[in-house]
Amino acid sequence: MSEQTFQTLGEFIIDKQDDFKYSTGELSRLLSAIRLASKVVNREVNKAGIAEIIGHAGNQNVQGEDQQKLDVLANNLFIEALSQREVVCGIASEESDDFIEIKATSNAHLNKYVVLIDPLDGSSNIDVNVSVGTIFSIYRRVTEPGTPVQLKDFLQKGVKQVAAGYVVYGSSTMIVYTTGNGVNGFTLDPSIGTYYLSHPNMKFPTTGKIYSINEGNYIKFPQGVKDYIKYCQLEEGDRPYTSRYIGSLVSDFHRNMIKGGIYIYPSTSQSPKGKLRLLYECNPMALLAEQAGGKASDGYRRILEIEPTELHQRVPFFCGSAAMVTKAEEFMAKALKP
Repeated sequence: MSEQTFQTLGEFIIDKQDDFKYSTGELSRLLSAIRLASKVVNREVNKAGIAEIIGHAGNQNVQGEDQQKLDVLANNLFIEALSQREVVCGIASEESDDFIEIKATSNAHLNKYVVLIDPLDGSSNIDVNVSVGTIFSIYRRVTEPGTPVQLKDFLQKGVKQVAAGYVVYGSSTMIVYTTGNGVNGFTLDPSIGTYYLSHPNMKFPTTGKIYSINEGNYIKFPQGVKDYIKYCQLEEGDRPYTSRYIGSLVSDFHRNMIKGGIYIYPSTSQSPKGKLRLLYECNPMALLAEQAGGKASDGYRRILEIEPTELHQRVPFFCGSAAMVTKAEEFMAKALKP
């Protein structure tokens, strides 16, 4: 890869800074912090098998899930990197019970942004060398700068996001993000530690042939989801579709955005509210999906319009190529009719 041919992430951020509604250099500093932390996490992920950082950390997070050693490491790395930039007043992490008020500098309470982050999505896959990721979401605070950050600064609808993105640590490491002006992807050249623009203006195909869902839970799914799966498997027209499920939201989403497909994590009889977190996973991925011409829903309503009521709120999630999500919603609505 040649530096003369490809634009770096830093150059791209500077070139596109006017596209950001609140452009004062803050976005550049925020994304620089995420970029830096992602490189360190990437290094740790790549050497996890020989550095004694695979396996359980011995604790559980607020959701009652076993934390992996890399969960804890990635969480600390991102919080540290974001805290040092004079732009963030608070951070909420999927791995932490409550939000964190940033006090790294004496003027931190004057900062205008909060970040919500899933530091290592799909971390249980680390032990078997399957792709994992980081998901981030950025909002402007609703309380007055100069006052302590509050819970309501984080409990904002997804439509209020000013930026969102993910990092995928796979066969190559990529940052994919949006500031509300399309979606762009950058691939890390590990030889020099620089991200280059490799996937400009990413778009979901209108429809696709991949459905991603954990079919092992089929018996626990709502009837509408069962009916949609049968539709996907029916030999008719361009069907049957292909089932592809990695078990890492970032990886499944990334593949479906490139190839065309739908990702579904519905409610189940065991988890009636769904499993994925609205603020840390669904909202940022929904913004990316819509900016890439796709669609995201809880099966009935637009994800970005859901009013959050708690930091770790869960919702069902249907996301991907617009025509496929719309069809799944039709089956969900039909199943409700007497």
